[in-house]
Amino acid sequence: MEAKVRQLPAEPGVYLFKDSEGRILYVGKAAALRERVRSYFQTTDDLKTQRLMREASDFEYIVTRSERDALILEATLIKRHQPHYNIRLKDDKRYPYIKLTNAPFPKLELVRRAERDGAQYFGPYTGGDTVRETLKLLQKVFRLRTCTLSIERPPVRKRPCLDHYIGLCDAPCVGAISQEAYGKLVQGVALFLRGRSDELVSELRERMERASERLEFEHAARLRDQLTVIEKLLAGHKESVSRPMERDLIAYALDSESQTVCVQVFFMRGGKLVGRESFFLDAPSEAAEAEIVTAFVKQYYEKTAPVPKEIVVPCALDEPEAIRDWLSERRGGPVTLRVIARGPTRKLLELVAHNAELALRERAAHMAERTDDRALRELQVMLQLQNLPQRMEAYDISNFQGREAVGSMVVFSAGVAKKSEYRRFRIQTVSGTDDFSMIAEIVKRRLERARAGDAKFLPLPDLILIDGGKGQLNAARTVLRALGLERIPAVALAKEHEHIFIEGRAQPIVLPRESPVLQLLQRIRDEAHRFALSYHRVLRQREFLQSALDEIVGIGPKRKQQLFERFGSLQGLKRAGLCELQEVLSVTAARRLYQALRVHAPQSAKSLCDRTDGSPKRHR
Repeated sequence: MEAKVRQLPAEPGVYLFKDSEGRILYVGKAAALRERVRSYFQTTDDLKTQRLMREASDFEYIVTRSERDALILEATLIKRHQPHYNIRLKDDKRYPYIKLTNAPFPKLELVRRAERDGAQYFGPYTGGDTVRETLKLLQKVFRLRTCTLSIERPPVRKRPCLDHYIGLCDAPCVGAISQEAYGKLVQGVALFLRGRSDELVSELRERMERASERLEFEHAARLRDQLTVIEKLLAGHKESVSRPMERDLIAYALDSESQTVCVQVFFMRGGKLVGRESFFLDAPSEAAEAEIVTAFVKQYYEKTAPVPKEIVVPCALDEPEAIRDWLSERRGGPVTLRVIARGPTRKLLELVAHNAELALRERAAHMAERTDDRALRELQVMLQLQNLPQRMEAYDISNFQGREAVGSMVVFSAGVAKKSEYRRFRIQTVSGTDDFSMIAEIVKRRLERARAGDAKFLPLPDLILIDGGKGQLNAARTVLRALGLERIPAVALAKEHEHIFIEGRAQPIVLPRESPVLQLLQRIRDEAHRFALSYHRVLRQREFLQSALDEIVGIGPKRKQQLFERFGSLQGLKRAGLCELQEVLSVTAARRLYQALRVHAPQSAKSLCDRTDGSPKRHR
């Protein structure tokens, strides 16, 4: 590929990296293709680029007339191919728009895609329910038609439909309203949907007063009713900022585990917060902030209208000039991209980010709940259980060459961790590295405590999960039979190949990686492993610290315990300065310990009084 790079032109365009099977891995744009693509073949610390180049075996490119054309083509190709290494706005089919049709007598529609057909589009909105409620309100207030008739020159029918008789339509189909008057209603709808509520309220009030002066009391009453509904609706939008202009504020939160980004957009119109929307993107955990925000801005504003006068973002975008020019062209006027470091708008941007974090957390919980419920039902069928395995307990062992061996028990209820019911065990009856016997010991101790009525070990589980293979499972099942609790089902999950072992079955169950059952069992097993390992590390650090301190004369058991509680580990102790040691020990003992450990901490980690003579350093 590097030879091919040398043949690239120094012109704007789009490049596409492909794997050995021709699948498109990444789509990018460049102001100068040769320089941009060449940068991928240079040494970099960027993990995403490293992984991309390990998989890429070829690339192709498309030259465009300008950088702006390259930006538009890049967005189109990303949408079409959905490359793995691009940050992608998730399928926008669930994000509906409100469409104000382009016709002599326009109407409002709920649509799933914004087209370039001369109509006005508002959105996207995060849910169809929001759009439907908005359409109901607008129909009640502005009485636009909802029919499918083509009304070029009314009348097109003799009698109006039911909507007219119940006050939901002004019946342009029979010529009951002129095109000019209908156009006023359409203008009010557009102002409302753009968030320009002050202009709309002012115009309606002025029209109401003029109608009243002309003694058109019925028309004035209708305008009054419209004003009342709109003012009540807008009463809650009181969030103001210092600059009353048309702007969008964009911030995001990233879940690195699921590689999902939630972007929140706050819509400020006339200095007031008139709405907000959440959008979700697929993004690698190592994606940079500028890359995430740039990808969202390009994909979001490529789909939606209108583009505001000002867009506030949390960081500088990649290719800001090209994006600004493109947005200005879409809007039909200048657009400002702003990064604000302080002040009330920055605080508001932090609020946007906090809302994104909450939305991401809520979505993750909702997705996990749905996935876990499905996984529990599938697990029940797979294991042929009488009841749904609501309470699952997982067990694991951790030791280092047989030393400081510990066991863990974690509890999940309906797929949710119950950390208050976690238990840990120090292995008492087994020496060496016999994992089978260690599993048997902790399962036996747990069940015997339950049989003795210990509330800390009740209730019994619906399913036991063992971290290991057939040998560990057999050890646990032997204990269950010996205690007369063989009715409790148990399975084992082996790490190497993620095989599921069940008693009485010669071959393990092998589930696909995307299986909800396997993912649930992995999550519980990994939590048991984490809990066992964390306890084992605590004991090892304590052992290392104790053994190191045994060599220091004048430090007894009480002082050892205090040092461990203060510094946590041997490494923490080595990083401590002399003054910090003197907070626990006498000056003589602290100096002796300091010299014995031969501390050589980096300058940034030293305290002002870490000289061996105990005297403070002087500032210069």
